Amino acid sequence: MLTQLSINNYALINELTIDFSSGLSIITGETGAGKSILLGALGLVLGNRADLSFLKETSKKCVVEAKLSIANYDLKNVFEELELDYDDFTIIRREILPSGKSRAFVNDTPVNLSALNDLKSLLIDVHSQHQTMQLSDADFQFSVIDALAKNGTIIASYKQGLQSLSKLKRELEKLEKNQQEAIKQYEYNLFLFNELEKAKLQIDEQQDLEEKLEKLNNIEDIKLNLSEALAVSINEEIGIQNLVFILENRLSKIAPFSKEYQELSTRITSLKIELDDIITELEEANEHVEFDPLEATQINDRLQLIYNLQKKHAVNSIGDLLIVLEDLSEKVSQVENADENIKQKKKEIEKVASELDAIASKISDARKKIIPSLQHELEVLLSDLGMANARFSIQITPTKNYFSNGKDELEFLFSANKGGNFGELKKVASGGELSRIMLSIKKILSENTQLPTIIFDEIDTGVSGEVSNKIAAIMQQMSQNMQVITITHLPQIAAKGSHHFKVFKEEINGETATQLKKLTVKERVSEIAEMLSGKALSESAIIHAKELLSP
Repeated sequence: MLTQLSINNYALINELTIDFSSGLSIITGETGAGKSILLGALGLVLGNRADLSFLKETSKKCVVEAKLSIANYDLKNVFEELELDYDDFTIIRREILPSGKSRAFVNDTPVNLSALNDLKSLLIDVHSQHQTMQLSDADFQFSVIDALAKNGTIIASYKQGLQSLSKLKRELEKLEKNQQEAIKQYEYNLFLFNELEKAKLQIDEQQDLEEKLEKLNNIEDIKLNLSEALAVSINEEIGIQNLVFILENRLSKIAPFSKEYQELSTRITSLKIELDDIITELEEANEHVEFDPLEATQINDRLQLIYNLQKKHAVNSIGDLLIVLEDLSEKVSQVENADENIKQKKKEIEKVASELDAIASKISDARKKIIPSLQHELEVLLSDLGMANARFSIQITPTKNYFSNGKDELEFLFSANKGGNFGELKKVASGGELSRIMLSIKKILSENTQLPTIIFDEIDTGVSGEVSNKIAAIMQQMSQNMQVITITHLPQIAAKGSHHFKVFKEEINGETATQLKKLTVKERVSEIAEMLSGKALSESAIIHAKELLSP
């Protein structure tokens, strides 16, 4: 429920604060007094586009703030999804800066306009004559039927299933597309795969082979240097091994004389052991050094194969070749396993589609069940509103197509005249008839759903007399379940409000400004009398106004 609307520096309004209550609130005023300005300000705070033309004083910012009591709307989950702080008394503020920049806040948290639009339909329903064109929109028609059929939860389930089905269909399309592309490359990829697999590459193989080849290519130098190293090591007279042996012998003789000599003797003994090991390995290496032409050829051939494969696949290592092999394996297997994968995906689609069909059938059944009572209620209400011959033909037709809200097509036809042909609302109903149909739909919805605050902007245009009394009665009934605010020019409707506000213009310091005030009982009599007879109030008009205001 809208509890307060504050407006600063907007259009013809300098500063204005309006407190609203539950029940039926009436707003009246002369044409051009500024009723549309109030709706414009409210639309701004609910997310409508803003520009600098809204600023009364271009050097100051415009601020519009709405306070709402939303404890009964069950909106905590919505606030959580929008990452907003929830409060039973929520404040929405919109600012337009002199620079033209616009800012919006919900409970002092900055938000973008999409968040405001998400909240808009859950908080305040602003209904104008222009919006009666929604009646011809299939989505709106479905929303009315589904609200009465209590289809909200099952349609949410259907939408989740539809998302899953759409995802599976995209995956199937991708599989089939990949299969077609893969088939074109299959033979070539299979050849490349077999070639790499046959090579049986090992991750460190290239480095080992290159080291072996380097050794074979330098075998003479290796043999010569190993032989000379052994000669230097084991010569009986000047060989390192013999000299180290003599050194060890000398130090062992003096080792007992001091700790220092003992340490030197131990160290030289360790050196001799290490030297003996080195010489043994040198001897073994020297014995095994020989040139094997066959081995050299095999290594050269193997390396050449590796180099050719690297060049073919534009890579620099065996590791990269193994990655290419894995990728080729996947491409080959995609083709070889594609039929099975596609078959499996189709089974998944059939399963989800079957479940979705069952849900859509339940949605359709619930719609068909509620349509007769909806038609009857609309016809009864419209009869009271001066459309005694109004008839509806609402038909639900199941299809094979998956729509966003089920699998039904809807035919929502209307006839205003006895014996007349049924036709689309926008083609056969006048503006006044559309307004009364919309009012009737809102009345029915208010009794079956938790509607937000609703604001009627001169929905009574084009009607008078007894019909206006019926419209007022319907609004009064609606206000038992929700907050109703009505902008009207009819005294019969204005008199039925629990609260009455008047919009007027006045000149302040040479400038025209829009003002709004809540009328007292006495002021209401004068306002309604003026609506009846004009500025020159007659005694009969005053009496009539009092009669209209009497319970």
